[in-house]
Amino acid sequence: MSLAQHEITRVAVLASGEGSNLQAILDVVHKKHGVEVVCVVSDKLGARALERATEAGVPTAIFPVAEFEDRRARDMAIASHLRDMRTDLVVLAGYMAILSEEFIGAFFGRIINVHPSLLPKYPGLRAIEQAIEAGENHTGVTVHYVDEGVDTGDVIAQEVIGIAPGETAEQVAERIHEIEHQLLPEVIAQIAASRNG
Repeated sequence: MSLAQHEITRVAVLASGEGSNLQAILDVVHKKHGVEVVCVVSDKLGARALERATEAGVPTAIFPVAEFEDRRARDMAIASHLRDMRTDLVVLAGYMAILSEEFIGAFFGRIINVHPSLLPKYPGLRAIEQAIEAGENHTGVTVHYVDEGVDTGDVIAQEVIGIAPGETAEQVAERIHEIEHQLLPEVIAQIAASRNG
């Protein structure tokens, strides 16, 4: 393998919806910092993330679960596709499907996710609402490795934000998204740098 090949970390992004975190990755680290987004995969046919990828010239693939016998079969098809793309790092950016243990095993230690809370607090859905309902005066963003649990993998990076009295979940979410758009690309660049020594 040539040095030039070794210096590129090949990233696959899995996204189900709008793809704003994907856009941040494309804007900040794609073809920079030793990172290349080599494919974007979605489980949803109409996902805006697919349009964002196409606009950036990144190949896309769609794997709706209805086209497969079950979730495991769908995940194995995605894993096969990612291997074909010689993926080094899998990034979950608003990917709403739960990944099977087989998929996680195939890429263990190479899958990261961004979550809108300070894990281990408030894993799973409605993390921002849970923090507000619990009367928290702060929350934040976590980027973590993915394991077989729900948001239980090792934390890579976190950033804290305050919650003002009376602030709505929508208002907090807006600020959370801004942090996600900074923190996730930063972590990808750090992982690429550490891989390339």
